[in-house]
Amino acid sequence: MDYKVIGDTFPAVVITLNQGEKIVTQAGGMSWMSGNIEMTTSTRGGLGKGVKRALAGESIFQATYTAKQDNEHITCSATMPGKIIDLYLDGEREYIAQKGAFLAGEESVNMDMFTVKKISSALFGGEGIFLLKLSGKGTAFLEIGGHLEEYNLGVDEVIKVNTGNVAFFESSVNYEVETVKGAKNILFGGEGLFLTKLTGPGKVYLQTMNMGELAGALSSYIPTT
Repeated sequence: MDYKVIGDTFPAVVITLNQGEKIVTQAGGMSWMSGNIEMTTSTRGGLGKGVKRALAGESIFQATYTAKQDNEHITCSATMPGKIIDLYLDGEREYIAQKGAFLAGEESVNMDMFTVKKISSALFGGEGIFLLKLSGKGTAFLEIGGHLEEYNLGVDEVIKVNTGNVAFFESSVNYEVETVKGAKNILFGGEGLFLTKLTGPGKVYLQTMNMGELAGALSSYIPTT
């Protein structure tokens, strides 16, 4: 499998497959493809696994595209302005991603539900009780809002992040939510009541565009009548 990311603000990934190679996308994730690719739709692992993916912000059904001959291509486009990241899974490390981050990936990439440990993190973290866990061996393509910045946290090193700016992180990183301190900070600081607290060791990837804040900014321009 070969691939290249095209575009700037609204990118897409063009994936070239040889005969027998497969790529998996979310339902409706394909933008265009060449003529000798076969599409099949399934829950990939049964209904139970599909429901778990749905709780993690993905679709119950996924489409698998198989090349019937060499040099066939399929293009998957981002659904928001930002970047498409090629995340290679080595069979050992696991990653936890925001809901809806998965765009496409090799068939060997596993997607499952990650349950947030602390109920306070689940209720107030902005992502709910469930996140998306990626494992296996192969390449996954993730959607990122805006610019992506990487931090490599040491043991017990902490970074505090505004809700919605966490893109994905290694599973060795501890994820929880804490309350913003100080009445003035809560009322006038503009950050809300809670911040996401990520504690190392492990890599953390943050996105500059917060989809919740973007939706709020755009809502003021949408007619209500």
